[in-house]
Amino acid sequence: MRPLSDLCAKGFVPFAALALLGGCAQNKLSGESASTASAPPAEKASAPLAPQPTLILDRAAAQRLLGAKGVTLQWIGWNQRGSLHAREQDGTIFLTGSQSDQHGPGQLYLDGWVEEVGADYFVFRGTIRITDTPDGGRKCEGRKLWHFAVTQNRPYWRLREFEWCDYLTDYVDIYF
Repeated sequence: MRPLSDLCAKGFVPFAALALLGGCAQNKLSGESASTASAPPAEKASAPLAPQPTLILDRAAAQRLLGAKGVTLQWIGWNQRGSLHAREQDGTIFLTGSQSDQHGPGQLYLDGWVEEVGADYFVFRGTIRITDTPDGGRKCEGRKLWHFAVTQNRPYWRLREFEWCDYLTDYVDIYF
């Protein structure tokens, strides 16, 4: 097994090691180089990242993710899951999903790739967009690194960035 410092230098740092490696892991997982890590946000380069092969630390969890059975946002409802398309291409797991409110304009959309899969979590880089829910006119969109995890033996991964937009708590769940 390679030392974590070697993995960090190559950009392959297990999510669980973030606390151990601090800035190095954070910089590699967020796509920043050491030279841009201390720059103010306005000075950081905004070049898009290309998908890299997914680091699979737990093969069974990767298979569960590839067989995912839908996505929900609590504002739209848990009873009528949205669609989720999980696929592997050239060693990278991609996710595209959406859920629409049957009784209104509310929508959830996500699209991107999985950077890492562990036994009870995965790290997703891409877009998550929530529109017109729970209130008409609400629009939240983020393009970044997102963390999903299974907690309390639930049959889904839940987005761990709860209040990422306008201080409302959004529960985005991907079911297996």
